[in-house]
Amino acid sequence: MNVILFGPPNAGKGTQAKRLVSEYGWVHLSTGDMLRAARAAGTELGKQVAAIIDRGDLVSDEIVIALIEERLPEAEKAGGAVFDGFPRTIAQARALDRLMESRGSQIDKVIRLKVDREELTRRVEKRAREEGRTDDTVEVFKNRLDTYEAETKPLIPYYAGQEKLVNVDGMGSVDEVAAGIDKALGR
Repeated sequence: MNVILFGPPNAGKGTQAKRLVSEYGWVHLSTGDMLRAARAAGTELGKQVAAIIDRGDLVSDEIVIALIEERLPEAEKAGGAVFDGFPRTIAQARALDRLMESRGSQIDKVIRLKVDREELTRRVEKRAREEGRTDDTVEVFKNRLDTYEAETKPLIPYYAGQEKLVNVDGMGSVDEVAAGIDKALGR
């Protein structure tokens, strides 16, 4: 099963992705993790990624798709993947659909974690206090949230039109959200 965890920053996608990987053995495909790993590995693709990041540029969709493509055999062997942080735009979603189709596969479910802005802001404030993070202020977070909403809003009707989108209340405890995800996955 191939699942996309979709939701705003601090909605709990990473926590739930790790749980799905642990419980079902699927592969966690986090674009941020993959970019860092590619850079550290020093492969040809990793060298391209390092040069782009060092210039301060954004890594292209083509490179991100290539990184995902490199990991798909591992995901196929494991019985599925959890996509975390990708796709974020319609162009990325279409590219992912084409890639999966070329491999005789597809995205099976898109789990949208719904958390209101006030709760997300409270979570950021709590994390900043507990972890002493000065780089993740409420102002910076609100900008990230606005960017997320502007970029990803079109994905909601895109996946709803494919009948893959399932909304899960992300306001509860980790276990309550996990139960909602498992229900959405039919588990």
